[in-house]
Formats: sequence, structure tokens, C-alpha cells
Amino acid sequence: MTYTPPKLLTFEQFIVEYGDNPRYELIDGELRDMEPTGPHEEVAGNIAGRIYTEILRTHLNWLIPKTCLIKHPRAEATALRPDVIVLDKEKLAKEPLWQKEPIICNGNTIKLVAEVVSQCVARVPRVEATDEPVRVSTNWQDDYARKVEEYAFLEIPEYWIVDFRGLGGLQFIGNPKQPTFTVCQLVNGVYQQQQYRLGDTISSYLFPNLDLKLDDVMP
Repeated sequence: MTYTPPKLLTFEQFIVEYGDNPRYELIDGELRDMEPTGPHEEVAGNIAGRIYTEILRTHLNWLIPKTCLIKHPRAEATALRPDVIVLDKEKLAKEPLWQKEPIICNGNTIKLVAEVVSQCVARVPRVEATDEPVRVSTNWQDDYARKVEEYAFLEIPEYWIVDFRGLGGLQFIGNPKQPTFTVCQLVNGVYQQQQYRLGDTISSYLFPNLDLKLDDVMP
């Protein structure tokens, strides 16, 4: 019996086939179907709304696009799609792809990213037109492990992990599992992480006057 390795996507193939579909991202050639649920989208929308209100109140020249991909300079077959992303408008002029597609190539254009943790699957693209995608088990590990490294490499100042269902591993959110909001602040190239539970007031370096609790964004 001969084993045929699954076909993986390049960044360019992903953009052509799935670039305008907000439910997909690409990690190491594997198609991630994030399968967003209603509660997931509600939490993401609540976070974006709170941040945008603070941007307007403090007159920051930042924006939150409806959808956006990050083309990672180190990983050729990776296209990350954060649930919420805050961009510096002044830096967009130096983005090589922005005028044609909502794709960010330079980490310094990004002020903050937020990921809402949810269960998802990885799909291996069809080899033949009649083939069905093969599902590969994965979930919260991308948000808590892989993306922590990727976003730190891009030097994104702040990364929020919003685990409203308490899905993360015990090593990430503790025991017993419970809803957790993790703020990762970049210090000397490494994220320093602070966890918040229900009832805690969240502290953000980028938004020092932001009045926010995990309770405020729960579905």
C-alpha cells in the first residue's frame, strides 16, 4: 500500500480559492476552517465595538477592517485571519498588497490582534475534484501556542486571547477551566501574559483608559 501525502496549499493558491471567505485561514499549507458559531461572532463583534469606541474617543488614527489577512514573512504557506485586528492608518501606504486586497505584510502596521478561542478543524484541500476534504483534529492550540509565536515574531504590541468557553488547556488557563481573557503584551520580543476572569477589569497598554471586563463581551 502506497501512502500519498495530502496536497497542501500555497499562499497564492489560498488567496485565489479562499481569500474572500472569512471562515478560512491557512497554517503551514493546511486549510483551517474556523467554523464560526453565532456566539463566537457575537464575542468578536463585542470586542471590535469596544475597541472602536475607544479609538474614536481618543482620536487615534487607527482602523478595524471587516476582514483582513496577515501574510507572514517567515511562513510562505501561512495566511492568518484574526477575529479582530487594529491597523495603523499611516502605515497602510507602505503595504504592498493593501490597495488591491485586504492583506497586511508588515507587522508594524498592526497595533493589536484578538482571537476568540473556539473549536475548529483543519481541512486538507481536495486532490481531485470529486474528493472530499479530509478533516484533521485541531482547536485552541493555534491561538494559545502557534499564534503567540507568530504574532510576537511580527512584533505586534498586543495580542488578546478571548476564551469565553474555557476551552484552552490546563497549562494555559489553569484548573478548573473557566472563561479566561488573556492579554499578551510584547516586551523585548516576548509576550508577557496576564489572565483575567469574569469580574476582573482588563488592563491594556494600548488602551489604558479602556473600561472592559470579560463579562462585557460574553454572548
